Amino acid sequence: MRIIAGSLRGRTYKARKDPGVRPISGRIKKSLFDIIRGLLPGSRFLDLFAGTGAVGIEALSRGAGSVVFVDLDKDCVAAIEATVTRMGLGSKARAVFGNALSDLSWLPYRAGLEQFDLIFLGPPYKDLEKRPLAYSGKALARVAQAKLLAPGGWMIAQHHVKEDVPAPVGFERVRREKYGDTFLDFFRPSAATSQAG
Repeated sequence: MRIIAGSLRGRTYKARKDPGVRPISGRIKKSLFDIIRGLLPGSRFLDLFAGTGAVGIEALSRGAGSVVFVDLDKDCVAAIEATVTRMGLGSKARAVFGNALSDLSWLPYRAGLEQFDLIFLGPPYKDLEKRPLAYSGKALARVAQAKLLAPGGWMIAQHHVKEDVPAPVGFERVRREKYGDTFLDFFRPSAATSQAG
């Protein structure tokens, strides 16, 4: 894996080989960070279904204030911890074992943060038997229910184009980008929700 830009531009790290982990493509990663560039400096970033940690590590390189990585695979969590430590990012990063499809009320305690400015979800599209999983909508709903998004923040979901991903209650999709078989959807609190808050 290679870091595209920022203070660690060009640095590489090994990602654990696992058929269940699908790293984000370089093209999608570049586009994602071009879009959120203005929101990133100093931000509190949450990388759910972190896998290789590629998105959160790129965020740290580009100036995020802190990143919390969450994954249900303990080997992925250990690999992320090793990578951020080796790159000198340990003080800004925390890798947490947990299920992003569960009630996420546990996450602020484990993460040491109540809310996040940017929340990225990159769940797997298919299981090992190639059956579609469709995790994105459920995970977004869990994030919204746990009130993990800070005021003015964005939630971003990477998902297969055939997966229907509705906006969680109180949110609206404000942008969609397509890359082959992948959509990046960007969500913010709806205008009515923001005014009520």
